[in-house]
Amino acid sequence: MAMISRLLMLSLFIMLISLARRKGMVKGVDEDAKALCSVNLAQFLPPPYGGLENMICQPVWNSYLLRYSQTKDNVVTIVLSTVYTTGWVGMGFSRDGKMINSSCMVGWVNPEGQGKIRQYYVEGLTPSKIKPEKGELPLTSVPPLVYLQGATIYLAFQLKYPNRLKNQPILLAFATKYPHHHHLTVHDDKTTILFDFSSGNSFDVSAGSNDYTSSRKTHGVLGILGWGLFCPFGAIFARYLKNQKSWYYFHVSAQFIGFILGFAGVVLGLQLHNKLQVHIPAHEGIGILVLVLSILQVLAFFLRPDRDSKYRKCWNLYHGWVGRIALFFAAINIVLGMHYAGAGEGWKIGYGFLLGTIMLVCIVLETLLRLKKLDDPTHLPTYPMNSI
Repeated sequence: MAMISRLLMLSLFIMLISLARRKGMVKGVDEDAKALCSVNLAQFLPPPYGGLENMICQPVWNSYLLRYSQTKDNVVTIVLSTVYTTGWVGMGFSRDGKMINSSCMVGWVNPEGQGKIRQYYVEGLTPSKIKPEKGELPLTSVPPLVYLQGATIYLAFQLKYPNRLKNQPILLAFATKYPHHHHLTVHDDKTTILFDFSSGNSFDVSAGSNDYTSSRKTHGVLGILGWGLFCPFGAIFARYLKNQKSWYYFHVSAQFIGFILGFAGVVLGLQLHNKLQVHIPAHEGIGILVLVLSILQVLAFFLRPDRDSKYRKCWNLYHGWVGRIALFFAAINIVLGMHYAGAGEGWKIGYGFLLGTIMLVCIVLETLLRLKKLDDPTHLPTYPMNSI
């Protein structure tokens, strides 16, 4: 027992020493960041970058330091600084935390000592797909600039948004090789953070990028299976296969499975929205519309009148057209989702094949149905005969 107690005391002593060292290291890092933030930018940067009012200064990644201020008119002035030797330094704004479809401000100081800063638009992951002098950043008339002060490079630019900038996925990257004719070289390292411009807090999403990517793919798969596969085939059973004895059970089963999968996809999409705080009004609005229409369809199932009821014809018209509208907007929203997510060619080809197959099946079955009605004598028009 005495030996065990001594070991426990020794372990506790080691843990206390480790915690004290860790606290000292964190305190040292905070002091270094505080010292860097205390640098007077007005000594070497022109206004408005040199005299930021209500400036917030935060370390964001490695030696990267982000200074910014945001006015009541939603004008955001940004000064990004980091240790610099050669190559380029960049800061990107993304919709979903991914490089593709992001707009970036990249700066460097060439061997002749000339500072260069450009906006780039990332159309793909290869250097040829990163387009200079393009992008979606709402730059103001104040020209951006890059400045080298000692061993620290400063990138400064100003943006004006229609609404107050809050949570924003930010890409940070650098390369030790200079751009070639303004075309960027491959980065040496990069990271993605979720930065809150209202509080100055940041969250590193690179570590959780695998979970985010998996959740996004699951959201897409659930939407395609629910709204794009089961619900359309459930409608096909009701429209074209009523001569089969079990058509009703196939119709109800497919619709309920599609509704459950689609509802799960919406829930997962809301979780992604709350986590990243990225607003995609068109995709979100159409998704909510499709969900509401689907819920109305489920309620209509439980409120279905009898066949002999005088309201049955109105119910049939309501049920059929609400379903058609829901499927139409669901197909549009699936395409929008793949567009905003930067889906690969496999996703686009796969859903295009599925949608094309469903449309072809509907065209063939609708043609056969109309030909059958023409051949059915009960559907032929009757004309009165004049008696002689």
